[in-house]
Amino acid sequence: MGRALSSDLRTRVLQASGDGMSARRAAARFGVGISTAIRWVARARDGELEARPTGRRRGSSLDAHEAFILSMIEHQKDITLNEMVVRLRKEQGVRIGRSALNNWLRGRGFTFKKRLHTHWSRNGRMF
Repeated sequence: MGRALSSDLRTRVLQASGDGMSARRAAARFGVGISTAIRWVARARDGELEARPTGRRRGSSLDAHEAFILSMIEHQKDITLNEMVVRLRKEQGVRIGRSALNNWLRGRGFTFKKRLHTHWSRNGRMF
């Protein structure tokens, strides 16, 4: 993890960039990483002059769709994560990955239950 840099340093890099210096030269002049300076300049063009808050993000885009997700599970107990992702995209317009959905469900106490072990030579149906 990188070190925290002061907002004064960010201001000086952005000022130098605004005065015509390239982000790479400003990075070398003020002793910050090139990618950091480029990212700061790009965000400043979008109007974001302050640093973003640090720490873990709280909340998820799935929180607003909790009722829909729970209703999918209630309606079809053996629904797969892939099926849930597809339904969320089609019916709710939520684009999310399977692992993100899995993490969200695990955070709410849902776990994956495997079938009981059946010997490999058994020909009977597996439930």
